[in-house]
Amino acid sequence: MRRRLYRTLMVLVCLGGTSALSLVAQELSPRELAELEAWFHRTSERTAGGQWGISIGAMDGRVLWSVSPELELVPASTTKLFTTGFTRTRMGGGARFTTRVVGEGRLDTTSGKWVGSWALQLDGDPTLERAGRAGPTLRELARQLSARGVRELEGPLAITSKTGPAAARYPTVWSPDYEGQLYAPPVGPVTLHENTVSLTFRPGREVGAPPLLVSAYPDGVGRMVRIAATTVDGRRKRLSLRADPDGGWTLRGTVGVDRPSAGLSAVAHDPSQLLLATWSAALERAGIRWVNVGGPVMLAPRPAATLAQVSSASLDSIAIEVNRRSVNIGAELMLQWAAGNQLTGPGLLTEHVRQVVGPAARVHLVDGSGLSEFNRMSSRTQMLYLARYPQLPGNQRFPLLLPANGTGTLRRLRGGGMVRGVVHAKTGTLDEVATLAGYLARPDGVLVLSLMYNGRRVGAARAAEWEVFRLLGAEGVDLSGALDTHMGGASPAHDR
Repeated sequence: MRRRLYRTLMVLVCLGGTSALSLVAQELSPRELAELEAWFHRTSERTAGGQWGISIGAMDGRVLWSVSPELELVPASTTKLFTTGFTRTRMGGGARFTTRVVGEGRLDTTSGKWVGSWALQLDGDPTLERAGRAGPTLRELARQLSARGVRELEGPLAITSKTGPAAARYPTVWSPDYEGQLYAPPVGPVTLHENTVSLTFRPGREVGAPPLLVSAYPDGVGRMVRIAATTVDGRRKRLSLRADPDGGWTLRGTVGVDRPSAGLSAVAHDPSQLLLATWSAALERAGIRWVNVGGPVMLAPRPAATLAQVSSASLDSIAIEVNRRSVNIGAELMLQWAAGNQLTGPGLLTEHVRQVVGPAARVHLVDGSGLSEFNRMSSRTQMLYLARYPQLPGNQRFPLLLPANGTGTLRRLRGGGMVRGVVHAKTGTLDEVATLAGYLARPDGVLVLSLMYNGRRVGAARAAEWEVFRLLGAEGVDLSGALDTHMGGASPAHDR
């Protein structure tokens, strides 16, 4: 498979008359080359002690300018680009995550009781049950059950998944320092509200009274919150959520009586208990009685009838959001889904990059999001992947799955003649990592850039990376239009 895919790419590259290669940015001018040399001289002084790997090339894979292009560095969140490509290759851009209620038994049409076994079958949909964002809900699943005539379910909540144990865990390849942070929740098939909770409290009516919980997302999580905080004079907020052994939280601290409200968010440290509470609330809203509540109990996948089903938006739509917001759990769930299990994804992802890039690839990936500091990749590997992947059939619009300048993590890359849409790229940031990789459209074609810095001066490195895009993109053109002109193909799906 690896050799066959690489041969396919080589055939595309050799067909110099094809539309794909008309996207080549012919050359960097002598002035631009001189400016890049001067830029790197300044940047080296401002980021002393760090390491740079830089590859600027064309869509045919030619390297036009580089610094240590074979040096393997930590790519951080630019890893999500390759997870997007791998998942799209495996599943297709129009594929959708599904969440089902499955069962074996029958409906007692007189009482409305489901007689038999039932379970929630989870795909690990990163968009399931999100307040304020698009995505399917457990409430819709419960509504479908009610529409079938179900009025009563019995027994503990059983959960199952096609990718392995229906659970969620903190990845061992992530730093322990990140655990508990909103950007690093547990990962696995049991995912809702991105495995976080959002709570809003109001001060008590008088000093000494406990605060009141006025909103809680996802629905049902309010039942998992205990309040041990106090209302005091003034407006200051000193509130915190303590994780409890039963999967819930205790609100501690103080809040001023004159403060209108106080919002807090936390990681769901036991997503299975959050699922239990949210599913219970969904059934109540649908008018379905649940007796002998308990669980959850993990089951191995087995044949069963589908009683209700909800689906996500298309993979392309999800990938656009995951890359724009840099959603770590979203990238990890995409990888597990595409791999078909929870273990082999990083190895398959690494092999996928090697298949696309060919023998020159220098890459070793241990996760799908880039949050791990054990990932390694060279800038030339990044550049070659970004140049070659869109030339595979059906992937001509892949560059548009990356955020446009002026949006998301690229919101600062605007102005100075660079209108929105000239650049589509992805940033990566860790404590000692600043990376930026993507596409820059110009009148003579499209440049592919990979800028990787590992070191302590992350702020200066990021500013320098923006400077390169501004230096080369002063006369930039809209990338979408360039792809329409030179490569054709329909836009990635934006349906919700």
